Amino acid sequence: MTVHVWGYLDEYQQEREEILECVDTVFSSGKLILGKSVHMFEQEFADYHSVAHCVGVDNGTNAIKLALEALGIGPGDEVITVSNTAAPTVVAIVSTGATPVFVDVREDDFLMDTTLISAAITARTKAIVPVHLYGQCVDMAAVSAIAREHGLAVVEDCAQAHGARQHGHLAGTWGDASSFSFYPTKVLGAYGDGGAVLTPNEETDRALRRLRFYGMESDYHTVATPAHNSRLDEVHAEILRKKLTRLDRYIDQRRAVAARYGRDLGDTALTLPSTVKGNEHVYYVYVVRHPARDSIIAAMQEHGVQLNVSYRWPVHLMTGFAHLGYREGSLPVTEKLAGEIFSLPMFASLRRDDQDHTVEALRDVLGRI
Repeated sequence: MTVHVWGYLDEYQQEREEILECVDTVFSSGKLILGKSVHMFEQEFADYHSVAHCVGVDNGTNAIKLALEALGIGPGDEVITVSNTAAPTVVAIVSTGATPVFVDVREDDFLMDTTLISAAITARTKAIVPVHLYGQCVDMAAVSAIAREHGLAVVEDCAQAHGARQHGHLAGTWGDASSFSFYPTKVLGAYGDGGAVLTPNEETDRALRRLRFYGMESDYHTVATPAHNSRLDEVHAEILRKKLTRLDRYIDQRRAVAARYGRDLGDTALTLPSTVKGNEHVYYVYVVRHPARDSIIAAMQEHGVQLNVSYRWPVHLMTGFAHLGYREGSLPVTEKLAGEIFSLPMFASLRRDDQDHTVEALRDVLGRI
């Protein structure tokens, strides 16, 4: 028996007929790029969030990059974010020419420690990118207050938080812009790469549409640079339209998986996820902690259970970002977590017997460590 940390095949079999209908709808439409499917998904995704504008792009990394560029962020600017994130968050910032500035995270929930933001602000700081990590939101009231005080833009990284809420507000509805990834593993995932940016501002929306399409407002006439080819694909847009109608159900299924883990592993030596008061967690991943993490992962492989680490290497210590000048010890909480955190299998269609096997194997392994 093999239990994968993520898989889509069961979900595909359940939804196969409708997925293939989506493909046929696009192929029969007569327009394969920026057609009706992208337009309708943008409208429906914006409506789901009660935000005025949505711009579909080719992936979540470019969603962050284009959002920053649309807000005027570029060379010479600094952007405050965290190192306990997927590297694409920081790749996007660097690709604008701006410099990422890291603040540490909180040990109990792994989220940006907003009490450290003000001390990181300099004359060059132009934006904050809070990362709604693992399925729940950063303290956005605190981020918003600091941003207003210092005149900073806020771009929410919502790649792991589709449908998550904080005090009733959906992730992606706080900032000047918010970026989403529809990579297949996401809570709302396509069958390939995809992304989107939400914004309440009409001028930001117009800038985003230029940025994703060669700087053009009409065919073959570039009116502004920088500019990119960064368009959401019609097929993925149509599939996402169908899956968006099921997003709340996917979230309920993930929460049910998380609840079973919490019930069946609550008496073990694992540190289980904590949900911040006021947050509604969507469990993009189910992240636990143990100081013997690597031994546990190796032992679980012998039981046929795949586990994952999100993330084993803090971004500030990656060789690709050595030019930023951070050293070991710069972000002590982030670095400590990187040695202890790991993810259990988590996806909406995870079978009950696979979860039971994971729990039984994990209890056995923990009993022998």
